[in-house]
Amino acid sequence: MVGAARLDEAGPDQVSFLTQPKYREYLATTKAAAVIVGRDVRVERTDLALLVCDDPEAAVNEVVIAFAPPVPRQPIGVHQAAIVDPTARLGGGVSIGALCVLGPDVVLGEGAVLHPRVTLGAGVVIGARTVLHPCVVVYPHSVIGADCVVHAGTVIGSDGFGFRHTSAGWVKTPQLGNVEVGDRVEIGANCAIDCGRFGPTRIGSGTKLDNHVHVGHNVNVGEDCLLIAQVGIGGSSRLGRGVILAGRVGVGGHLEIGAGARVGAGSGVITDVPGGSDWFGYPAKPRLHAMRISKEEDRLPELRRRVRELERRAGIEPAREDREGGA
Repeated sequence: MVGAARLDEAGPDQVSFLTQPKYREYLATTKAAAVIVGRDVRVERTDLALLVCDDPEAAVNEVVIAFAPPVPRQPIGVHQAAIVDPTARLGGGVSIGALCVLGPDVVLGEGAVLHPRVTLGAGVVIGARTVLHPCVVVYPHSVIGADCVVHAGTVIGSDGFGFRHTSAGWVKTPQLGNVEVGDRVEIGANCAIDCGRFGPTRIGSGTKLDNHVHVGHNVNVGEDCLLIAQVGIGGSSRLGRGVILAGRVGVGGHLEIGAGARVGAGSGVITDVPGGSDWFGYPAKPRLHAMRISKEEDRLPELRRRVRELERRAGIEPAREDREGGA
């Protein structure tokens, strides 16, 4: 065996998997040596080996990890090309790569790993075993917990977007807070998490951010949330535990999204969202209501045609846009 692949791409020396019903049709044609499936899956083919388990997703992960090429661990210690302020405190077994810069009073927990070109401002605290990938920048006094992963190019603690208009133009509002990230948080590549204007912007423990996510100043993201690619959250909004925001969701400022709420891809949230609910659309509405509206919108051209016909029969003058050929 050489690894894992999708059902429609796997060869006779690869393991494949079925985790979503919409790909079930590929079971009839796959060339995989074996397929990981749940216990409820029935296959008519007799020439296909099935690896039956309770949790196919978990099993696939184990297979992928087993076949993954090894990634050399960065050596323990401080690279000779790193710059570390004498007041920084380094835990045992830390690894600091080339061209990293650690400012005054930085604290690195035991086993923390800084890949090349990471920059930590004054007073930054990094928890045990946390990994910062290349070119991560953490502004002064930000705190990142234990067992976190921050991917390349992410910026934590940059100024919140605050300006007030005056006769002289836009004047910057001071941003004096910091960012506090809990434990077991993963932050994707090229994310931006702004510092608070007063006090912290918070990311709760267990939360996962995809690439290109922006969290505004003084936002409070609860534990175990999932923020998918290109999510943007306006200043001072609050997300309860377990909130899921799908790709390209925009959340306005000073809003409340209750625990367990889910917002569909591309939605624009301009009002509070109750906990445990599913919302969708622009502007976002309860999902079923939004889907009904979308269905009715599809009927508008036909309804308009019927109205025009009724007006013609009744001898009613068409509206101006109809006379001018409006759609």
